[in-house]
Amino acid sequence: MISAESQQEIRKICIAFLTRREHSQQELLTKLVFKGFDRFDTQSVINDLADEGWQSDDRFAEAYSRYRIKKGYGPIKISNELRQRGIESFDLEPVVLDLAGGWFELLEQVYDKKYADNKTISSKEWLKRSRFLQQRGYSGELIKQLFRHLNLKQV
Repeated sequence: MISAESQQEIRKICIAFLTRREHSQQELLTKLVFKGFDRFDTQSVINDLADEGWQSDDRFAEAYSRYRIKKGYGPIKISNELRQRGIESFDLEPVVLDLAGGWFELLEQVYDKKYADNKTISSKEWLKRSRFLQQRGYSGELIKQLFRHLNLKQV
């Protein structure tokens, strides 16, 4: 059983983290275990904070996805990053529709920001641009649609 003092200390640290930014339960747990607290004791305090509304995985997922979408990252990368932070499923569609109008529109913004309006590019440059967009988290199919939409030609 956890002592009241330890419980208060864990709670105080969690609230300090949560006042700076949203955290997932997994992030809080990892940080506190790293500080030397017992995993089981820490999880019970985090569950209490979630019940009280201090911590919410849904709020974290929305805030995190908004931040990454604003940075131009795609659905594959954001979903993977959320899973790494303990969020197994989160619907990104309403967030991207609110911020950019859709994944295709966001992809087009990312592309336009990075590359000049050049309609004819070499095969090497085509692959380089495709890899960049894939690393940002966009599917190959979405990238092909963009290149068709922009009428890019390979030489």
